[in-house]
Amino acid sequence: MTGATVVEWVEQGQARSARWRSEGGNLPPRRVQLAQDTLTADAAYRLAGDGTGMLWRGDFQNARQLLQALARRADRKPRLAGKPAPVLPADAFHRHRMKQGQRARILSMLLVELDGSYGIGLRRAPDLRAACTEAWGPADGQSWVASLRELLGLVGAHEWRKKGVAIAALGSPPNNRIHAHYGVFSPVRGEYIELVARAPLPATSLAFDIGTGTGVLAAVLAGRGVQHVIATDQDPRALACARDNVSRLGLADRVEVVRADLFPQGQAPLIVCNPPWVPGRPSSPIEHAVYDEGSRMLQGFLAGLAGHLAPGGEGWLILSDLAEHLGLRTREELTAWIANAGLKVLAHTEVRPSHPKASDPEDPLHAARSKELTGLWRLTAC
Repeated sequence: MTGATVVEWVEQGQARSARWRSEGGNLPPRRVQLAQDTLTADAAYRLAGDGTGMLWRGDFQNARQLLQALARRADRKPRLAGKPAPVLPADAFHRHRMKQGQRARILSMLLVELDGSYGIGLRRAPDLRAACTEAWGPADGQSWVASLRELLGLVGAHEWRKKGVAIAALGSPPNNRIHAHYGVFSPVRGEYIELVARAPLPATSLAFDIGTGTGVLAAVLAGRGVQHVIATDQDPRALACARDNVSRLGLADRVEVVRADLFPQGQAPLIVCNPPWVPGRPSSPIEHAVYDEGSRMLQGFLAGLAGHLAPGGEGWLILSDLAEHLGLRTREELTAWIANAGLKVLAHTEVRPSHPKASDPEDPLHAARSKELTGLWRLTAC
């Protein structure tokens, strides 16, 4: 384990260690102590708050219950005297992100050891070897320590991957499902897919899908009759996921998945991009699909679009206006970026999202989410 990040602890008077696994790249807790079924939720919450990791040696299902108890404590709302003062949307967003980060740190302190085959030597532990292999690759015979929360996330991702998400724009079941791999954002927001499915195609010879993710938009374009779609991404998991999906859908002869930072070489009459919608810092790899720090991908797409459009071609930008309602970006900034890139707007179509948070008054960002619209901007070179 030379050079690897490790977790160290003492067990039965002996110094022990194992490699540390964290999807978000977090460092292991500096202090680790063993934990059993007798540990109360209040005591565990205090230990987690102090930065002490708890390596579980009790019943696995009891550990799951303890994690749920820790989550309830982390989610408690502070008691306020009197009516709370009004908060600007941007401040509400930053407070929400800070609270999310604090919650994640608390919940990540409950740890589980995996053996060299991804087995878990705890009572009533499930077999997570398939889920771990999908996410992390084949086991290499050495032990790991990871947070229980992350392991349960692997299980959820494994089940979602098997089940898939039905996409109406891809036709009738059962051949209309997209299967998201671990670490690749699932296309659960169907409204942006319908915008792409309904917009008039400027041509059917060639299209680029920038930042393809699961490959869902590339598949929709191919299903609409585009003869050749080049789908790009930088993330190895996304590239593998997109290839798997287009192959499963029988579209591998029409959709080419390539690794690229934004654009492939050449020009196309149609270029589609669904960048992350919120200009914020991602805290884990999957959050790169939601948060675009400094609007890097959005501005990069706009800046390079005119040079990659064939004469008379169109660039389709799929973008929610949630960032505008959160006070993180203005409409004037967006339109200025479009104009400065030598582009003009041909049309702008909007639809109201139907996801549960849009109508949940208990959501911390409800004031902004309740006004959100998802739009498709049809752009062309001036």
